[in-house]
Amino acid sequence: MLEKMKMIWQDAKQLKDERGLTLVELLVVVVILGIIAAIAVVAIGGIIENSKKDAMVADAKQMVSSAKLYTASNPVKAGESVELVFVGTETKDATKADGSKYISNLQDPFGENYTTALVKITEGGGNYTYATTLVGSKFKFENKGEKALTKDSTNLAPVTKP
Repeated sequence: MLEKMKMIWQDAKQLKDERGLTLVELLVVVVILGIIAAIAVVAIGGIIENSKKDAMVADAKQMVSSAKLYTASNPVKAGESVELVFVGTETKDATKADGSKYISNLQDPFGENYTTALVKITEGGGNYTYATTLVGSKFKFENKGEKALTKDSTNLAPVTKP
């Protein structure tokens, strides 16, 4: 029993004598964490940019849906075209009979409001085609059909400022 007590005492004494982390070990850990943080910031920045592009595509699709609602109530005559203009919270020609709007608020995810937001409806042979123009502060769609509303570089063009 006495020998067991001696062993426990020696183990406890050894634990007290052990030292903590050295400065070099601590610096290595900090550098590794810094590298991981730098990689994460770059990855998150791309994710945020893509989500804003997705929001812009969703706005354009919402405008097309609103135009479809409009044509259901107000048929476009053969060979004619109608432009539904949506800019910020203001809409022209896109109001229901009770005065409420199809899209009440439309804001650019990259800035304040879209500078141009419209859908051109054209009737041809009993079918409607919808061409969307949506110009924000950073990206734009110009005369894009319903199926071309995606966030890839061929459809979503950068806005050049004069």
